[in-house]
Amino acid sequence: LSDSRVAFDRCQELAKETKDDGGIPLLVLNAGMTRDGLLMRMSLEAWREVLDANLTGSFLVTRALLPGMIRARFGRIVAVTSVVGRTGNAGQANYCAAKAGMEGFVRATAREVASRGITVNAVAPGFVDTDMTRALSEDVRQKLLESVPLGRLGTVEDVAASVAFLLSDAASYITGEILDVNGGMDM
Repeated sequence: LSDSRVAFDRCQELAKETKDDGGIPLLVLNAGMTRDGLLMRMSLEAWREVLDANLTGSFLVTRALLPGMIRARFGRIVAVTSVVGRTGNAGQANYCAAKAGMEGFVRATAREVASRGITVNAVAPGFVDTDMTRALSEDVRQKLLESVPLGRLGTVEDVAASVAFLLSDAASYITGEILDVNGGMDM
């Protein structure tokens, strides 16, 4: 929680610094960390650390910046969740719970602030070609690819384009939605 608290403190400073300029209108919640392990062996520390980083930090940052958006009667908030928040993944009970919690957070916050001209949405990436997935064995990578109807891993650019869309004026009538960016994994 200390890292989340540092982010919150910095966001409060930014909110104060930008108050006269109308605040910060765009917010991307892109925290992500794992401490994988089977539930039976998972420590309470590992559970809390992952929920604090992935969920509590987003709450604190949003709470710090939301007043400026409300005053401006405009804002766009986009969270990056994960397909495993809905599908589950063995050995990641903490991460899956945090990402599922983010989806609830997005929808609840969207309902609270929609009348103020603020949209709140999320993108839920599937398996993306990153250093983490490149480090997997070839067998595991092949199994991942078999679970994706499009037959390829996503790219960072796929996810970034989806976030950019939800931040844009083209998405001004979309709120409380989770945009799946997963090659069809969970259809």
